[in-house]
Amino acid sequence: MFEKLFHLKENGTNVKTEITAGITSFFTMAYIIFVNPQILSAAGMDAGAVMLATCIASAIGTFLMAFLANYPFALAPGMGLNAFFAFTICGSMGYSWQAALAAVFISGCLFIIITVTGVREAIVRAIPMELKSAISVGIGFFIAFIGLKNANMLKFTIDPGKYQNFDGTIVADASPVPAFNFASASTLLAIFGLIVLAVLYVRNVKGALFIGILVTSAVGCVLQFVFGIDVGVSAPSAGISIPSLAPTFMQFTHGFGELFNFSEGVGTALLSVVSVLIALVLVDMFDTIGTLIGTATRANMLDKEGNLPRASGALLADAIATACGAVMGTSTVTTFVESASGVSEGGRTGLTSCTTAVLFLLAIIASPFLGLVPTAATAPVLIIVGVLMMASVKNINW
Repeated sequence: MFEKLFHLKENGTNVKTEITAGITSFFTMAYIIFVNPQILSAAGMDAGAVMLATCIASAIGTFLMAFLANYPFALAPGMGLNAFFAFTICGSMGYSWQAALAAVFISGCLFIIITVTGVREAIVRAIPMELKSAISVGIGFFIAFIGLKNANMLKFTIDPGKYQNFDGTIVADASPVPAFNFASASTLLAIFGLIVLAVLYVRNVKGALFIGILVTSAVGCVLQFVFGIDVGVSAPSAGISIPSLAPTFMQFTHGFGELFNFSEGVGTALLSVVSVLIALVLVDMFDTIGTLIGTATRANMLDKEGNLPRASGALLADAIATACGAVMGTSTVTTFVESASGVSEGGRTGLTSCTTAVLFLLAIIASPFLGLVPTAATAPVLIIVGVLMMASVKNINW
């Protein structure tokens, strides 16, 4: 059955290799299950519902990648895109999370249209490589900044003798205000997590980000439950229970009225909506194409002209997954660069993706333990991922 579906022999692989690769991909990107709810909850969304939506949307997108394109790539709500959702659309621009989900749904539908018609690939080819690299670098800076914010490492001067932490507390300080804040236990825990993540990553440990979260969370639990030091950990709920999807499911339908509010003029409303959609479309477009080409290059999947066969199927999986993610209640779903870990393990077909998708569904039962993962454990992931995205700066011809 697997041979007929995924053409294993043709791609020089077997069931064992594909399943191992799928497991590897899952553990390298499983951090998104914990990070995404924390980021989107900043916009007022229910963390439990977002976690469930994250797992379901990731599974749907990854299954689509397997059966539409037969590639070993996994999908999940994208880093950077979720931060843009929470802190720009809902934060700076002032939209509700329902309206932001409506924007994501519309962008997903646009993705489907321009993918089916071939416009999406043409647009990507027409944009200068310098701009593609610059956007990746900018998103990297943004993600790292959000990580520093969540770790409460920064503080800003309000007036002489005072500074304000990101949690809103005003602290009197007669001495000059330093750039970083190392006063709280949670901040020190985040710094510990950052060191652990960095060591694991440079040593090429598989699943470094996920392992780093687990180690930092374990230390946080010891600090809070054994020594009574508050680092933002909460005890798990009794028994295994799956959170309700109701707080976010189909809530995007309530955001269209706000998104297309013409009370301040048609031109103003359309300009605001178009700016949001362009940002979502461009970021996801660059993210997906860059990930697909980069990962496929490692696996020698590109043809003689440097193009990716069946690229339209891979892009369509990304587009449909984004629309489905909005329905479930999460930000834009995109192909994850962590899929490269599974490719490095020998994954070559959609069986790798199917394995990863199944594990995302099984991960739903982990929801009662969400509170055991403090913000201090996930903030280092944002910093590391942001720094890695900044690496594209070397591709810019200054």
